[in-house]
Amino acid sequence: MQRLVLGLPKGSLQEATFAMLRKAGYDVKAGSRSYMPNVDDPALDLRLIRAQEISRYVELGVLDAGITGYDWIVENGSDVHEIAELVYAKQGFRPVRWVVAVPDDSDMQTVQDLNGKRIATEAVGLTERFLAEQGVEAEVEYSWGATEVKAPDLVDAIVELTETGSSLRANNLRILATVLESTTRFIANRAAWTDADKRAKMEQLAVLLQGAIAAEAKVLLKMNAPSANVHVIAAVLPSLHAPTVNPLETDDWVAVESVVDEKVVREIIPELKKAGAEGIIELPLNKVIP
Repeated sequence: MQRLVLGLPKGSLQEATFAMLRKAGYDVKAGSRSYMPNVDDPALDLRLIRAQEISRYVELGVLDAGITGYDWIVENGSDVHEIAELVYAKQGFRPVRWVVAVPDDSDMQTVQDLNGKRIATEAVGLTERFLAEQGVEAEVEYSWGATEVKAPDLVDAIVELTETGSSLRANNLRILATVLESTTRFIANRAAWTDADKRAKMEQLAVLLQGAIAAEAKVLLKMNAPSANVHVIAAVLPSLHAPTVNPLETDDWVAVESVVDEKVVREIIPELKKAGAEGIIELPLNKVIP
């Protein structure tokens, strides 16, 4: 049996990726020093690798497929096949951004003010391309870590990855411009993608992972209601297509259920109650497959 060699991001995305895989139906475990996680699928061979390196190894064919950030694909200039966009990050389900940041008290207000300045970043290629597009000439140096603390003592500005901006604010930095917005991507080696068995496995993974991510923001609402009130409840209750309505043994009563966005539940439950719904239950979901 051919095994699909899949690269998973080690570091900040690791736990979020493992959580998504578990919701997708895969039991993944890794020791603190292991770079070969165990998974309950004999068709998968997992490798834990820094997200910065995954796209290079996928392009070379060392990995058949991998999960990494769009930013690192661009930074490495990797020629890979993109299977799916997986919108999740370390702290939530949103894109992340590479931004130019300067000290709060800096007199720099625009990207053009970076002319002749020194900039520290881990994403040197991204930064140099961005500055070239802006017509700016600056010295860009690779940062091995702790980038936020290097301005203003060591450099004039930094280009750093941010999800919420809290770390930048904590270090008295303000955002001058966005260099790139990035999301997590599921990518494949181009030769592996043409292999029928490996492609089938990758497509299976993509469907399950996207379903797990879609379920993060949704819940299942179940309730009972008088048959005569169904049209009123349906008007209140959002759904993927339409609420499911099934008769109960009790005459003139039905069971109603629908998948809804979790953020609206607190608003609609009182309205459902007013519309005659009873026994309302809210249930979490593992996967939602469109």
